[in-house]
Amino acid sequence: MSVMSSTPLSLHHRLVAGKALREITWLKVGGAADWLFEPHSAEELQLFLSHLPHDIPITIMGAGSNLLVRDGGVEGVVIRLAGALAEARLDGTSIHAGAGCTDGQVARFAAKQGRSNLEFLVGIPGTIGGGLRMNAGCYGSEFRDVLISATAMTRSGTIIRATADEMGMAYRHSNAPQDWIFLSAEFTTIAGTSDIIRVTMKDMIANRGAAQPVGVRTGGSTFANPDGHKAWQVIDAAGCRGLSVGGAHISEKHCNFLINDGSATAADLETLGEDVRARVAAHSNVELRWEIKRIGRTEKEIV
Repeated sequence: MSVMSSTPLSLHHRLVAGKALREITWLKVGGAADWLFEPHSAEELQLFLSHLPHDIPITIMGAGSNLLVRDGGVEGVVIRLAGALAEARLDGTSIHAGAGCTDGQVARFAAKQGRSNLEFLVGIPGTIGGGLRMNAGCYGSEFRDVLISATAMTRSGTIIRATADEMGMAYRHSNAPQDWIFLSAEFTTIAGTSDIIRVTMKDMIANRGAAQPVGVRTGGSTFANPDGHKAWQVIDAAGCRGLSVGGAHISEKHCNFLINDGSATAADLETLGEDVRARVAAHSNVELRWEIKRIGRTEKEIV
């Protein structure tokens, strides 16, 4: 049974066949999704999953900021949350954010409401769902520091709520099961002054722009910081600053960033990343762990 024939008629307008994912990722590389599904509510997602054959794989996609889609595209269904699943609201002293919200969107919403504690989110280029999956963070704060609870849905449509401790959130990692599709998060906030919060976020954005490449085709940090080290420092020490493969190169400004000069393939970027890992291991005996998520098929895997 195909994806279209198994999907209720009421959801056909949410399905797109052969969506070119390079159009919606920051690195601007990679193949197409067999199918892209964009539910606007938990009910739509639950209905879709209840009819989707279990042998069809699903992949969850956020803002595409920390994602490398391989050149052969992605098998099955890519799900990207939209509508009510990408909105934020104030609930007493906490903020409830759909997993499809961008982190910056939630930071700005909190500022508008005069709620502090979430300023650091403005420096994370991704969605709330992605942040929950990897315990994203910057400027000394992480998701686990401000998370009250997260709500997720399993492949079978079951709704689950969990705290940071229950998900085993640690540095750039959580133990949340891979079949969980995050729907929303509730964050703790404290009273603040909107103007002061906005100034803080403006400074964070300026600091990021001064230290990291902006206005180019890149993702977030390529590798997580190893224990006791800064990823960029061990990459630099191994002589990888400016290193290139095809149309991909390591940023001269911040060498934990991969850059697509406009002609790179996903294979160029992944090969370069693996070359960096090998050079760092040989130079300093440090194993770098990919922070950018890599998905999909290589061109060689296409049949």
